[in-house]
Formats: sequence, structure tokens, C-alpha cells
Amino acid sequence: MSEKDLEGLPGVGEKTLEKLKESGYTDLMSIAAASSGNLSTAAGVGAETASKIIAAARDKLEMGFEPATKVLKKRKLVGKITTGSKSLDGLLGGGIETQSITEAHGAFGSGKSQLAHQLAVTVQLPVEKGGLGGKALFIDTEQTFRPERIIEMAKALNLDPDKVLENILAARAYNSDHQIVLAEKAEDIIKENNVKLIIIDSVTASLRSDYTGRGTLANRQQKLNKHLHQLQKLADVHNLAIYVTNQVMSRPDILFGDPTAPIGGHILGHQATFRLYLRKSKAEKRIAKLIDSPCLPEGETVFAVTGAGVRDLKGA
Repeated sequence: MSEKDLEGLPGVGEKTLEKLKESGYTDLMSIAAASSGNLSTAAGVGAETASKIIAAARDKLEMGFEPATKVLKKRKLVGKITTGSKSLDGLLGGGIETQSITEAHGAFGSGKSQLAHQLAVTVQLPVEKGGLGGKALFIDTEQTFRPERIIEMAKALNLDPDKVLENILAARAYNSDHQIVLAEKAEDIIKENNVKLIIIDSVTASLRSDYTGRGTLANRQQKLNKHLHQLQKLADVHNLAIYVTNQVMSRPDILFGDPTAPIGGHILGHQATFRLYLRKSKAEKRIAKLIDSPCLPEGETVFAVTGAGVRDLKGA
């Protein structure tokens, strides 16, 4: 999209256009996917004018109802990132999907962060080898990101470790506000770089720390909901994958079966496109259960976390 496309929008003059560009609204899609409140603040215009600008952008992009055949064409643009394990890829219908949020939850040591590191490497592989030939953004909220682990995984795939590290843009988030700001700033980085994957490890840790007690639960969930919608917008607009890890809590009311439950409640449950439950077994063995997907059946598989990274379990 050119600047002329934006200039043709009602209420967008030279000064407004400059403000929009400074705030990251550089094409019709970014404006069409914006809320009137955010656009009003960014452009310095009234809410009514912002609504008209958004409506005009949506009309230009034909964002109304359309035949399902067109939806199918868009679905054909979806890419898949290999996890490093064929069995885990199979469970996910071919790998971690773009235009979607994939959430993995489980106790410590279950392989959530290991899978995050592995995806940051495999997304850089060419399409024919299970990657997307792109870069990764890694938002670290639990101080789990380890470049040394990336080097091990890169060497195992015969990749240049230095180049692999250069293609991973990492940031440490110190609280939930910082985490959300980093996600918002990702828009500019995505445009300047060929980013195909955003990782947040973990998406709930900072929120859990900042909002304690039942009295703050509603505010926490509202903030999480807005954060997840922002991530989904990035996935849709830029055709990239979102992988987030999530913590679990113990439920003492469960007398039989697994007492662990993911944090985030229904907000995260509804917003995540794919939900994986990971469990640690003996030695390198890990168990993955797909508990939610819009098009895949529930299922379970095993994989391994080895020195080389995420792989198929030998003999499985």
C-alpha cells in the first residue's frame, strides 16, 4: 500500500498522515484493524473522525462478508514451523501455524521453554526444511532465554550459530506493562525485518506477579484479553506465528486425575487457537496433549528434549 491510499481516506490531511506514520499506521490494513480509541489518540483526531477513517480503510480492503472460497484462499497462505519432532508436528497438523496463537502450558521442566528456543531456530530454516526463512522475536518474562542453548540447537542443524543468534531479537520484560509495550513495539520491528514468529515465555508470569488477590482478578483478565487480541492482530496482519508459554497452578479440589490447571482462565482458553499441555516423563521423554484446536481432534504424542533440541523419541 502507498501513501496515496492513506491520503484518500476522509479526514486524513498532511499532518494527520504524518502522525499516523509516526505511530506505525503505514498501510490500510493497520488502520482497518485498529480501534477508534487508539487511532484517535495516535492521529490527534476526534473519535468520530477516527471511526470514519477506519470504516473507509475497511471499505477499500473489502473487509465485509465474503464467500468461504476466498477464506480458503487466505488459509492457503498459512505457513507451518516445524517443532523439530515429526510426532509433535503431526499432532499439530504440520507444525506451529501462522495467523494463530499456540499456547503451551505445563509444570516446570515439561519442555515449554525448550520448544520456544527450538522454534526460534527452526523458523529460520527454508520452507522446504520446515521453516519460514524468517526471524523471531523473543519476549522473555521469566529470564529463561539462553543464547547458549540456541547455539547448541543451531549446530545440531548445521546452521551458523552467529547468524542464527542475529536473527533472534530478544527482550527482557520486567513487568506486565513492559511486556505489553514490547508487543506493541513489535509492529515496527516486524516491518523492518522479516519476522515470522513471536515468542512470549511466559505470557502470564508478569501478570500473575503484578496482580495478586481476588480483588485484582478482573483487571488482570482484562489486561490479558487486550494483550492477546493485540498479538492476534499481529499474527493476522503480518501472517506470522505466535507461540506463548503459560504457567500452571495446582487445584486441591481435584481428588482424582491430574490436579494442574493452566493460568489465564477462559480468556486465554478462548483466545489461543491451539492449546498444548506438556508433561515431563522419564529422562528425555516428554508427553504432549493437544487439548484445543479449531480443526484438529484431541490427541497425545511423545517427543524428546535432547542436547540437540526437540526431537522424536528414539524407539517411539
